[in-house]
Amino acid sequence: MSDALAFLHQYPVLLCCAIFCARLLDVSLGTLRTLMVFRGYRALSAFVGFFEVLLWVAAASQVITHLDQWYLAVAYAAGFAAGNYVGITIEAKLAMGRELVRIVTESPDICLAKELRKHNYSVIELAARFDDEKDVEILLISESRKRIPDLCRLVNSIDPSAFYTTSDIKKQFQVDQLLNTERPLINAGWRVVGKRK
Repeated sequence: MSDALAFLHQYPVLLCCAIFCARLLDVSLGTLRTLMVFRGYRALSAFVGFFEVLLWVAAASQVITHLDQWYLAVAYAAGFAAGNYVGITIEAKLAMGRELVRIVTESPDICLAKELRKHNYSVIELAARFDDEKDVEILLISESRKRIPDLCRLVNSIDPSAFYTTSDIKKQFQVDQLLNTERPLINAGWRVVGKRK
């Protein structure tokens, strides 16, 4: 390890590239880890966090011990900026987790829920009213993030006037879990909320 560092210090351009790459990787992993924590992937986020910190220590130590070499700090900062972009891009490609899609439709002649079910989407229908004037229908769909773009394109093709939003789902329970009579619905520490009898 010391021989490799000594070699890199003989060639500042290579050292800058090494710091940049290490910082790019550790920030990319950090971005992925943060999103994994939010979505509840505890074991995987801990595994990624180990390598994230290992790379950070390697990059930061070289910059801190050579503060007189300003170009190392520039490479460090550039790696940080690039790592944010790369991390978000990778996470978008992986598309981990699920999202809840809320669709509002006001077209009575289009049975949007029925059409979506034909494409193997599980849909919950809710009747609603908009501004005390229009009867609308709200559709709720829980779907894998990888299928969300296809779902949105399908909705646009069937009902271009439909309005929809998406939000991340951290946890999803099955119906039998919600109706479990032995365990509380929500455990709030010292008290239990929503316990079923």
